[in-house]
Amino acid sequence: MQTPGEFVREQVTTVRSTVDRVAGSVAESVAGSVGEKPSVAAVSSQVGDFIREQRSAARVSLRELARAAGVSNPYLSQVERGLRKPSAEILASIARGLKISAETLYEQAGILDRRSGNPDTVAAIRSDEGLSERHKAVLLELYETYVREHRSATETSARAAAAARPAAASQPAVQPRNSKESA
Repeated sequence: MQTPGEFVREQVTTVRSTVDRVAGSVAESVAGSVGEKPSVAAVSSQVGDFIREQRSAARVSLRELARAAGVSNPYLSQVERGLRKPSAEILASIARGLKISAETLYEQAGILDRRSGNPDTVAAIRSDEGLSERHKAVLLELYETYVREHRSATETSARAAAAARPAAASQPAVQPRNSKESA
């Protein structure tokens, strides 16, 4: 079993490699044809809109958030307008300033895959101020495990039911006996 420190180091390494991969494939992302990943500008705008919404909901000014995150006002403004794509470290600082999990911003920025399950349930866990970040991570992991196991059990049941149907169809149907014949 991993210690929390090992887990965090692994996650940071994963995020950094993903950021490097994404930064290296900017040309592909900008292609923007249907069915491809969203372009860098679209992702930047999406994360910027999300940061602005969270900042407004928390009733924090741009200046206050910039100070809390350790970035300049103009830079944060550019991030919110989708003109800049912040690094994972900047996103983590902004998340701390907003008092939300960095994972939430990483997902919005396309650095991490979205968690499975009901987005409302995930959002409720993340927004609960009574939970520490560690507790939120554990709850999300447990919830995701439950969703995966439930989905697996449902798929297994569906496959078993589908396999039983052809077997039942191949058996000859039993005709009910007419009550006059049996008399």
